[in-house]
Amino acid sequence: MAEQLSFELPIRQALGREDFFVSPSNALAVVMVESPTPWPGGRLVLSGPEGSGKTHLTHVWATRAGARIVQARDLRDENVPELAQGPVAVEDVPEIAQDMPAQKALFHLYNLMLSEGRPLLLTGRRDPALWGLSLPDLQSRMQSAQYIGLTPPDDALLAAVLTKLFADRQLAPKPDVIPYLVQRLDRTFAAAAEMVERMDRAALAEGRTLTRALAARLLGTPTLELDEPEQPHRERQGD
Repeated sequence: MAEQLSFELPIRQALGREDFFVSPSNALAVVMVESPTPWPGGRLVLSGPEGSGKTHLTHVWATRAGARIVQARDLRDENVPELAQGPVAVEDVPEIAQDMPAQKALFHLYNLMLSEGRPLLLTGRRDPALWGLSLPDLQSRMQSAQYIGLTPPDDALLAAVLTKLFADRQLAPKPDVIPYLVQRLDRTFAAAAEMVERMDRAALAEGRTLTRALAARLLGTPTLELDEPEQPHRERQGD
């Protein structure tokens, strides 16, 4: 029997507004990101767990506002004057909790953006009060900015996130896979991302389609729940 060849296809993450699904858990954040009215003080903090849509919304806002996006860990004082010439989004601020040069640069950027009247978007995984920044004045400014939290997904949002994660990997699961996963996964975006990656790798390694049987096996579901065999041949969108 000839050995099956498998190929890793690139993950193409969709970050346009048309790719973002609005639900009660993120509706307020979408309104703020798309608002034509300036934010109070020109500052907005978006927080939420991994995979909750912070980066996606950041790109939506950056496209609308003509903003630059920078990782907090990459900030340095010498880059601040050039950054402050237009709207800016700074992602993953809590990652610099112990990085004093980056914190000082963000503090400088924050104040310069304020004086220039330019909008600044900041993101992190938790409530800004829990970011633990070691520069007290910076921590205080983070807590004073308007804050929107992205909450765990409801069924509709989790289904949409799973659909997007599969699409980003150019995968076409069987129609009953996503409803099956929605009823069994932990209500976190991280769990959804992990399961999609596990299904992708398992199907690629075994040359199988993305079926409910495969999902059940990876979830450890008793076989009595299943009424379908696993099927050969893996499908990707566009094949």
